[in-house]
Amino acid sequence: MELKGLKITVIGAGIGGLTAALALRRFGASVTVLEQAEAISEAGAGLQITPNGVAVLKALGLADDLAWCSQRARAVVLRGHRRGGQVLRLDLDEHAAGLRYYLVHRSDLVGILAGAARREGVQVRLLQRAERVVPGPQPVVRLCNGAQCGGDLVVGADGLHSKTRVALNGERPPVFTGQVAWRATVPNHLNLPAEAQVFMGPGRHLVAYPLRDGSLMNLVAVQERRAWAEEGWNVKDDPANLRAAFSRFGGTAAALLEAVEEVLLWGLFRHPVAAGWHGENTAILGDAAHPTLPFMAQGANLALEDAWVLARSLREAPDVARGLARYQSRRRERAENVVQAASKNAWKYHLRAPLSWPAHQVLRLGGRFAPDKMVSQFDWIYRHDVTA
Repeated sequence: MELKGLKITVIGAGIGGLTAALALRRFGASVTVLEQAEAISEAGAGLQITPNGVAVLKALGLADDLAWCSQRARAVVLRGHRRGGQVLRLDLDEHAAGLRYYLVHRSDLVGILAGAARREGVQVRLLQRAERVVPGPQPVVRLCNGAQCGGDLVVGADGLHSKTRVALNGERPPVFTGQVAWRATVPNHLNLPAEAQVFMGPGRHLVAYPLRDGSLMNLVAVQERRAWAEEGWNVKDDPANLRAAFSRFGGTAAALLEAVEEVLLWGLFRHPVAAGWHGENTAILGDAAHPTLPFMAQGANLALEDAWVLARSLREAPDVARGLARYQSRRRERAENVVQAASKNAWKYHLRAPLSWPAHQVLRLGGRFAPDKMVSQFDWIYRHDVTA
């Protein structure tokens, strides 16, 4: 289908929305992005862009921009919580040769995508909060300020609380997982290398890795708890609460936690993958379609994949309806599998005595005698290339 002249409205100027806007514009569509914030920005936090996400950025000509502003991950290291002793080190240069894993500040990646989209002619409208989406022959986005817009196609990249998802699937409340997470950034005073380090403890774990020029460390700390926590990314908390929850962590982990001055807390909720990803001239992608827990670092990467496949499916199909159907058929099963893998992964880092010691011994033996197999077990995620 010729996309030239097709008018598309994308809701949300996050990673998925901007990538979709850029890809659709590259294929000829006229694209407008609606963003509820007063500026295109993301709260400070890190992302792991794995090879499947890098493939999309490469296809869009942005791989060098990503490499320039991020750290290339050289290894994944699992450590015990008390002293930070190494349990398993997976050398990515040696056992994933030719693949690129990047550690990037979320706002830097959003900036790259926004700049590229604007240079291509994508129109970005700020302070536009969607109130309701109405699919139809001419889909409509009704805004909180009373205005409305639409076009030939509306794409909802509007995140966890997506109005577009509700329009296509109705309301379905999420389920609290019994886990909360803190996130923070601190100076890299310890000069830690370009590695993703996971400190494993009973009922909790801490992930740490460097960002930008290596001077900043990203921290994500996950704790199991029964108490409900508000779902959202920007709930401020007292750093003392974080340090109290991880008071038994020593060594490097303790030093990193001591440096935290500002921290955000959010509850982790399990959402079902949406049954319907498209309606009449309306579609969803990213977290709007398949919110995923952070334990495989795939939220942003899946959004990148969705955006590319949506644009290509529309281009290859004879009309919008068949293009959207093709998009869902190509993406839904993969998203379900990745979401399921992420949901199952957290417990591995949270083992308590007496299970933790033998489990860590198994990891040590695997790293010593079968490191290739340890690295390749998730090749079905990381080596997947939607642009091939």
